[in-house]
Amino acid sequence: MIRLLLAEDQSMVREALAALLGLEPDFEVVAQVARGDEVLGAARAFTPDVALLDIEMPGKTGIEAAAELHKELPALKIVVLTTFGRPGYLRSAMESGADAFLVKDAPAAQLAAAVRKVLAGERVIDPTLAAAALAEGANPLTDRERDVLRAAASGATNAELARTLSLSQGTVRNYLSMAIQKLAARNRAEAVGIAREKGWL
Repeated sequence: MIRLLLAEDQSMVREALAALLGLEPDFEVVAQVARGDEVLGAARAFTPDVALLDIEMPGKTGIEAAAELHKELPALKIVVLTTFGRPGYLRSAMESGADAFLVKDAPAAQLAAAVRKVLAGERVIDPTLAAAALAEGANPLTDRERDVLRAAASGATNAELARTLSLSQGTVRNYLSMAIQKLAARNRAEAVGIAREKGWL
């Protein structure tokens, strides 16, 4: 039997996925969690073969959970599922150690096939997302610019950002200015919106 862990914060979606996957004769859903920060503990406790992770979850994102799993349990296969077909998410997921990246509305048979393929050592990527990611190119933001932009999304002032990130106000200004320029945005709010839309935050 192929043992599966499901991580999805919407209980209806999670239960529907569990029911669909449970219909496969060689699948067993051994654990379900609703938060990204519960994924590693569940994986350690239930020893699944494959973890299916939603991207948008409380506690930790699916991408952060994937990175944690990849580091702590490298033999575990990781399938990232998303409602949001954002090219930057695909790149981030693959860099975090995901073996597959699929949109949630893919047919159940396609998801089941992807699970079997990753166990056979293949990588599975939704072709439409792969094409979009190639067309979009790499994330132009540095890690620090992303950190500052992510923190700025709350509407904090430069002084507040400087305190939170242990940086000087001038450095915060520089990072924000570079991010705004790279994203061809008019202001920080627009830069945050563009970066989120592309899956770069």
